[in-house]
Amino acid sequence: MLKTRLDLDRIRTARGVIDPVFLNTPLFRCEALGRALGCAVDIKLETANPVRSFKARGTELVASRLADQGRAAVVCASAGNLGSALAWSGRRRGLDVTVVASRRAPAAKLDRIRALGATLELVDGDFEAARKRAAGIAQQRGIRLVEDSLDIETCEGAATIGVELARRASSFDVVLIALGGGAMATGVGHVLKALAPGVEVICVQPQGAPAMTRSWHQRRVVTTDSTDTIADGVAGRFPIPAVLDDLLLVADDAVLVQEASIVAGMRMLLEHAGLVVEPSAALGVAAVLEDPARFAGRRVVTIVCGSNVNLDDYHRWVGP
Repeated sequence: MLKTRLDLDRIRTARGVIDPVFLNTPLFRCEALGRALGCAVDIKLETANPVRSFKARGTELVASRLADQGRAAVVCASAGNLGSALAWSGRRRGLDVTVVASRRAPAAKLDRIRALGATLELVDGDFEAARKRAAGIAQQRGIRLVEDSLDIETCEGAATIGVELARRASSFDVVLIALGGGAMATGVGHVLKALAPGVEVICVQPQGAPAMTRSWHQRRVVTTDSTDTIADGVAGRFPIPAVLDDLLLVADDAVLVQEASIVAGMRMLLEHAGLVVEPSAALGVAAVLEDPARFAGRRVVTIVCGSNVNLDDYHRWVGP
C-alpha cells in the first residue's frame, strides 16, 4: 500500500457517512464524444447532485465529524464549490457555516453559497487572500477551519469516487483528473493505485494556473505570483507540501492545457454529451484535444467535476 496520508479502510468507511445523494454517480460511455476525440470516453458525472460538484463528498465527512464532536461552527475559504458543499452539509447538521471568497469569484457560485444559508464574506484579491482571512476568522472565533486538500476528509471524501471507478476498472485504462489543490487527484489516485494499479492516472491543470503541475514535475513546491485562467476552481498559487507528497506517489503524469482547449472541451461536452459544465470540468477533454496521439484508441475516463458557472460567461466562451 502506498504511504500517503490517505487510508483505504477509512475511505471505504466514509461511504457510510456521506449522504447517498452524492454517491454512485453515473459512469457512462459517451460514444459521440469518443468519436470526436478518437478514443473511447467514459464520463464520471459528479454534477448530478444538490451542490453540482464533487466537493460534498468531503464536506459530508467534515460536517458529520464536527456534529459528532458537538461543534457549532465552521469556516472555509472557497473559490465557490467547496463553500456551497460545506453550506449544504453544515445546514443539514445544524452548523453555523462561514465562507470567505474573493469578490472575483463567479457570481453563480456566490449566489449558491448564500442560497444554502451560509454567511458569505467577500475579500479583495484572489483565493489566497480568502484563505488568509478564513484562517483569521477561525483563530478569532475558535472554530474549525476547513482547508481543502490539506484536511484529510476532503481528500478521502473525494477518494470515494475512486472506489466507484475501481469497480469498473476493467473497462478503462486511463483516468483524467482536474488538478487544483489536489484533493480529488490524490484521493482518486490513491484508491486506483491500490485497487487498479494498471490504470494510468493523469492530472490536468490550466497553463494559466500551473503551480501544482510544476511542483509535481520538479518534485518540490513551486509557487506562482498570479493566475490567469477561466478555470477558477483550480486556480491556486501555493501548493500544500503534504498534498504534493501524496500526489507524487499516486499520479503518473501531470499536464498543462491552454485556455482555448478548455473552451473547446466545454463546447464538446455540450454538443456531444448535453452537459453544461464549468471550465475545470472540461480539463480532461482539453488534455485529449491537445495530445490526441497519446490517447488514440485508448479507453479514457474523464471526471466531470462541477457545473457551477455563470451563464453569461458560459455563453461568451462557448457561444449561444
